Amino acid sequence: MTQRPILAATMGDPAGIGPEICVRALLSDEVRSLSRSFVIGDARILAKALEVCGLHAVLNRIAGPEDIADKPGVIDVLHQETADPLVLKIGQVQPLGGEAAFAAIRASIDLSMAGRVAGVVTAPINKESLKAAKIPFIGHTEMFAEYTGAKEEMTMFTISGLKIFFLTRHVSLARACALMSEELVTKGINQCMKALGQLGFENPHLAVAALNPHGGEDGMFGREEIEALKPAIAAARARGLKVAGPVPADSVFHLARIGRYDAVLSLYHDQGHIAAKMMDFEKTVSVTLGLPVLRTSVDHGTAFDIAGTGKASAVSMIEAIKVAAEYVVAGVRLGDPVAKAAE
Repeated sequence: MTQRPILAATMGDPAGIGPEICVRALLSDEVRSLSRSFVIGDARILAKALEVCGLHAVLNRIAGPEDIADKPGVIDVLHQETADPLVLKIGQVQPLGGEAAFAAIRASIDLSMAGRVAGVVTAPINKESLKAAKIPFIGHTEMFAEYTGAKEEMTMFTISGLKIFFLTRHVSLARACALMSEELVTKGINQCMKALGQLGFENPHLAVAALNPHGGEDGMFGREEIEALKPAIAAARARGLKVAGPVPADSVFHLARIGRYDAVLSLYHDQGHIAAKMMDFEKTVSVTLGLPVLRTSVDHGTAFDIAGTGKASAVSMIEAIKVAAEYVVAGVRLGDPVAKAAE
């Protein structure tokens, strides 16, 4: 039991389902068997979450990860006085939600950079609430990159053994198409192959998804495959890498799922998200590559429509903690071991 890694879970936006899935997950026998996890956030909000979920637990306020009780029926909380439950409006966009979410994330980064936790697992945040709070970041990845000094972060989904990488994510579809270049695709392929090697694949087989219908049909439906994807894939093969594509997006994820490929490089946000969530919405886990710290996350939003009802499922949060714990125990490193924190 003493070898279980210490993991920090951030509460997410307190007006969303983050507090509910955190308390459910940390009371899970499965989570306790694999990790010594605690929550960073406002203990008063977590108490409300326990109440709406019909759960009973002791909220043990701690000064740091070294103080965790790690006992059944106890949720260790690094308490932050950030979200007064008398002021917070559940299920709504508001500056208070963004401020509290950001405070927890920043604390988790500081702890992980100091080596006081083995990894961070993040509950969902709301981009509109961050904007309302004037937080200068669009999401978790950007925050972690800024405060760890990472320069080449990338997102990977893991679902039912399949790995899905994202070449672009939080940009419009039009912008994602405009960004396609041989240089960008080459960089993406290299990041994918590096990560797969770190995950234990000796000779990984990567498929690059096509951008256009039918892979562009030799330029009839777009020239991105001809001008960006095919040259980058050919160059990768010339270096001895096992890279297939461009494979039409309507079949590449199915082919990977049945074992034709070890992983897929998705070119834009929804291309990979739709595929992963159709496979298993609740068990899709997001992993941020290229950081000097380990960070996994649920792959769903704040679900304001059901926040405060106790209906939220914690399956994805449990899976994210499991993946983080398994990676720590296996010694998986998905980024540079040392990075200079931004000033």
